[in-house]
Amino acid sequence: MDLILWRHAEAEDTAQSDLARQLTARGRKQAQAAAKWLRQRLPPDTVILASPAARTVQTVESLTDQYRTVDSIGPGAAPEAVLAAAQWPDGPAQTVLVVGHQPTLGLIASQLVAGEAAEWTIKKGALWWLASRERGDARRGGALQVIVRAVVPPDLI
Repeated sequence: MDLILWRHAEAEDTAQSDLARQLTARGRKQAQAAAKWLRQRLPPDTVILASPAARTVQTVESLTDQYRTVDSIGPGAAPEAVLAAAQWPDGPAQTVLVVGHQPTLGLIASQLVAGEAAEWTIKKGALWWLASRERGDARRGGALQVIVRAVVPPDLI
């Protein structure tokens, strides 16, 4: 399974509530650039999950209107809740894209890549594309490995 972590693009600092924060003009450009990059690479059957926060919805809508908002992956979500929503490592599809928040996405990346939770920073608008694979015979204790396929910060798209 491939798991893509996409942090929402730059958002305004304040709003009526945290969930209501909107993307800035710069954030809209970041989201559009990342969406263009993703469109060239995503399989057509990719499952896309987004936090219900306005800034994540605006980010994902730069890519598609075919996504599902999931309350359990909103701001402050536990990494385990996000991985459960994505059904990692077996997934509802070969590729799952999660549009979410820090520090949750950084904690997920560190757990999957390094094997322990650490506060890794994922920049606003950045993408981390991870893949799982089974090494060795699963019947003989084969191990799940995580491969970093791409890390794409918004300033390099």
